Amino acid sequence: MSDTAQKSPSPRASPRAAAGDAPPTVLEADPDVYGEDGDSAFGLGDHGSETTSLASSIYRFREENGRTYNAYKEGAYFLPNDESENSRLDLQHNLCILMQDNRLFISPAGKDKPLGRVLDAGCGTGIWAIDFADEHPEAAVVGVDLSPIQPPFIPPNLQFLIDDLEAEWTYSIPFDFIYMRLLCGSIKDWPNLFRQSFQNLNPGGYIEVCDPLNPLICDDGTLPADCALVKWNSLFVEASIKLGASLISVRDYEKQLVEAGFTNVEKVEFKWPINSWPKDKKYKELGSWVYENILEGLQALSLMLFTNVLGWTPEELEVFLVDVRKDLKNRSIHAYWPFYIVYGQKPE
Repeated sequence: MSDTAQKSPSPRASPRAAAGDAPPTVLEADPDVYGEDGDSAFGLGDHGSETTSLASSIYRFREENGRTYNAYKEGAYFLPNDESENSRLDLQHNLCILMQDNRLFISPAGKDKPLGRVLDAGCGTGIWAIDFADEHPEAAVVGVDLSPIQPPFIPPNLQFLIDDLEAEWTYSIPFDFIYMRLLCGSIKDWPNLFRQSFQNLNPGGYIEVCDPLNPLICDDGTLPADCALVKWNSLFVEASIKLGASLISVRDYEKQLVEAGFTNVEKVEFKWPINSWPKDKKYKELGSWVYENILEGLQALSLMLFTNVLGWTPEELEVFLVDVRKDLKNRSIHAYWPFYIVYGQKPE
């Protein structure tokens, strides 16, 4: 695991176990929590692509507004790839593991037969692929991303490739499981990505896709329609649509997986509270992790979309984000992002 990676919560339950309890239909707010609170205690392998042999130019990251971005397929991904963002991605991994009751995935992949080859599509820092490879030494794991930000010391059954998921896939051996997490906002043609996934799976293999749904939701009227957080989330989505890689893509995954040929398609819903406002113990802790994740990444999430797409200056954005942070911190606002995990199987 990379030096910056935070350890996943433990002990970790078997990733083959069934999904945990569904989230409450309505999250109940903790009556002992009001107002703002600064406490954050919870706080290159068999691939024949043009990039198999990494050119030094891939490592010369593009710099903009004090952050660095991927050089390969420049502009295809709106988030930075610097150390600060990589640390946030590792924190985000731990958030997802907590959400899934200490499991790396929730689909039935590997339940009936061993997983021979596994693809982490859009692997980021590689933390999920590393954890999976450690837990499944019998599997050959491949992680693919646009940025070479993965650590050099990895399990012997894992390899990382630098490539574009939206380019033509040229793998010579199919996979038994394809995993995709938090790729909304970076994929322009989801139906084609799902078709290529289907074509590169063995019969009986699974795909699992995990993403939040924007915009925020509030069930009890405590999210003011004119607050900075609502405005930010609306502009965030608007910019992603203009860029061509929508942040609301998860709403179509079920239908698109079926259209690609997958069967036994299931969708599991979770909730990401904006902070620790829920009464439920699990969702209070989950909200604390979400708060840390969004607070740490708010500038990274916003910079490229607001400046390059919406035409804001960096200075205008920073002033605006002051009020957004205040809303994120306010535990009188009982808002959350729906988070969906959708999986399907290629017929035998």
